[in-house]
This record gives sequence, C-alpha cells and structure tokens, in this order.
Amino acid sequence: MVTLDFRSDTVTLPTPEMMEAVRTAELGDAARGDDPTASKLEAVAAELTGKEAALFTPSGTMANLSALLTHVGPGQEVIVEERAHIFNSEAGGISAVAGAIPRALKGETGILDPDDVKAAIRTAVSDHVAPTGLICLENTLNSAGGTILPLQRMSEIHDVAQEAGLPVHLDGARVFNAAAALSCPVADICRFADSVMFALSKGLGAPVGSILAGSRDFIARAHRKARMLGGGMRQVGLIAAPALVALQDPYPHLCRDHALARQLAEGLAAIDESLVRLETVQTNIVNCFVDRFAADARDIVAGLRAHGVLANCAATKIRFVTHRHIDGTSVESCLAAVERVLGATRRAA
Repeated sequence: MVTLDFRSDTVTLPTPEMMEAVRTAELGDAARGDDPTASKLEAVAAELTGKEAALFTPSGTMANLSALLTHVGPGQEVIVEERAHIFNSEAGGISAVAGAIPRALKGETGILDPDDVKAAIRTAVSDHVAPTGLICLENTLNSAGGTILPLQRMSEIHDVAQEAGLPVHLDGARVFNAAAALSCPVADICRFADSVMFALSKGLGAPVGSILAGSRDFIARAHRKARMLGGGMRQVGLIAAPALVALQDPYPHLCRDHALARQLAEGLAAIDESLVRLETVQTNIVNCFVDRFAADARDIVAGLRAHGVLANCAATKIRFVTHRHIDGTSVESCLAAVERVLGATRRAA
C-alpha cells in the first residue's frame, strides 16, 4: 500500500538538485563566521525579506526564541494571538527560557484587531504590572488553517506598535506561502515587522533550518542568543546548500500546493459540508472538522492510516497539509479514504 503523508509540509525529502548542492557545497566553520555557503544563504535571505541581515538557525523554534531573547527581558509581556505557534507549540520557551509573559488576545480566525492590541499595551508602567515589550504576529496562521494575515491588518498593528515604541516580530514560518497567495514579494509582508523568522523545511522543502532576519544590530545581538541555545554550528554549508536551492523561485510549486489544498477542501465539502470551512483554505493547510462523526478525531485518523493516509489531529479536528510529494491523484485517494472511513463510522453509530 502506498502511504500518502498529509501530516505536514515538513515531511518533504530533498530534491536531486538539493542533494547535488550538498555534494558540491563550499564549507567552513560557521561558528567562526567563515562558512561561505551559510554566509551566502544569510545574504540571500536578508535580501528576500528586505532586511539588513539574517541568521541561519537549525529550527524555527530556535529562531523565534532567539528573537524573543533579543527583543525582551525577563518579566516583560509579549502580545500574541491566543492560537499563536510561538505561544502554544514551542515548548513554553517564551516563558521558561526568555522569561517573558505571553499576553494572549483572541483574534477572529487568528487575526488580531489593532484596537485590541492597542488596549492590551501596558505603557504607564507601575511596580504592579509587567510592561509590554513586544508584539508577535504570525503569517500564515497555522492553527487557523494556514489563513493569511492581511497586509492592511499587519500595517495597522505595526502603526500601533510604532506609536507605542514597541518592536514587532513576525513568525513567518510559512510567509512564502502567504506571499505566493498574495502574488507579492515576501519583503512586502516582512516590512511590517522589525524581525522575521521563516522556515526553510516546510513549504519551501529544504531538509533543515530556519532564518531569522532583521537589522544588522538586531542580528548581531541575536547571534549571541542563538549560540547560547546551541546554534553555533560548524560545517553548516551542508544544510545551507539545499536551502539555497529551495529559495530559487519557490512560488510556482507553492501555488501548486495551494491549488491541491483547495481541491482537497472542495472534495471534503462535497462529502459533507460540515467537514470544512472553505473560506479558511487559503494556502496549503486544510482543517477538517469531524465532530459530527466522532468524539475523538484520533479514531478517524486511525481509520485513514489503515487506508494509507497519514494526517495530524487534535480533539475533533484533522489537519491535512499539501506539499511537494502530494499530487492530484494523492488528493483523490485521500478523499476516497475519508469517504470510506466516515461511511464506516456512520454505520457503526
């Protein structure tokens, strides 16, 4: 049986071009600043994001945590949306390591209201409150189903931050997906943030790593934080080389991934309209809601696994993610498996 892996776009394997780039990569000691391939990657990433400098890290969690440690001090609040990845899915590092206090606000489909952000900022600080030190945004919004944070909303929140004298950090793990969907350069999104992280090993398809970008001064300080977290790597050109390949015109395959996600979502809606909210399927993530069929989505996911389809789940929601190794036939096979499993669930009920 062929296994179709919809768990995440992190499951992609290196392309032949990436493997050839690994074979021929120029190497040095990146911890000493002399790995030419890593340095080239950082320069390319800085140019693409419209920032002065960039830092290559092993993971997005390290990049985000390095940004937190650089922007804020212990006891300061960080404004986040309540479903933000940096708040919910990075092992509590925001507090345990950075010493920051998340101030979680509820946004509509994950999108913060600038007025709510403004009201949450603590500017008149007394000894009794934690001062606001940072505003964190996420684009695309993972937990909301890969939805796009509109540029106008980012601009409005950035204006609120500037008025309050606060920096903005963008968790842009899939910001290239947002740029592909918006048909704009990724720098057009990143200009509304003082620092940005993006993942190389998700939709872009590289095997390892993430980028943190910002001003030269910010990145110089973030270098020290990343090293403290274990990010002083050596012949890192071996993993920087495939990342450079991944950044060469990624938009066509990202748009293809989005089209496949739309195909999957529309197919799910045809099976049962309660399964999906089509308006939230904007990039390569499809949230499938199975509360009408099961009290626990794990039962449905187990059934799908028996039919060769892998997916992630939480409570009564299943997440499907399209990527390089998924095609139209994969989507149709997935839909057939969903229909069979849900049909068996109905009969069992």
